[in-house]
Amino acid sequence: MTIRDTPEEWEIRATETPFVGNKTSVRTDEVVMPDGSVVRRDYQVHPGSVAVLALDDADRVLVLRQYRHPVRRKLWEIPAGLLDVPGENPLHAAQRELYEEAHVKAEDWRVLTDVYTTPGGCDEAVRIFLARGLSDAEGERFTAEHEELDLELARVPVDELVRGVLAGELHNNCIVVGVLSLVAARAGDGLDALRPALAPWPARPFEA
Repeated sequence: MTIRDTPEEWEIRATETPFVGNKTSVRTDEVVMPDGSVVRRDYQVHPGSVAVLALDDADRVLVLRQYRHPVRRKLWEIPAGLLDVPGENPLHAAQRELYEEAHVKAEDWRVLTDVYTTPGGCDEAVRIFLARGLSDAEGERFTAEHEELDLELARVPVDELVRGVLAGELHNNCIVVGVLSLVAARAGDGLDALRPALAPWPARPFEA
């Protein structure tokens, strides 16, 4: 038996969008269940995101600390951001986020993993990249606004992040998944065996 997620779409009898926000919306679908009953399912419609686990030559990960209002916490995270345009190349979006949030560029890019953050209530898909060969970016720094005005940057050893994840001290989805995926990749076939940066992404198709 192959353990693999597969595409499937059950019949939708009706759909409506009761809320449209600046970046996301809420959709209500009437979905036919296997027994023929019809139930309503509400979920957030999301454009998708990218995140970057940027690893330097000293085996430290570039992290940032940012206030997240919905959970009323400052969270340590890895650079991340929305896919601004439908069909946007996720690698280009990831490179943009690393530049804007940390003013850093990277020479080597791989796909670390792809995840759905909360598939029971949101269709957000995130591609997490591994970026290596880090150096300071050229050009002007991105002008921060809103929560990013209070942004803190740090470089933290991988082992310390793993400890924080397992101790329940780090909670952001992308940093947890990214760090543990990095450790798993190292214990498996190695980082150079990861998928190439432009590997297909069925959840958010793009033009290479």
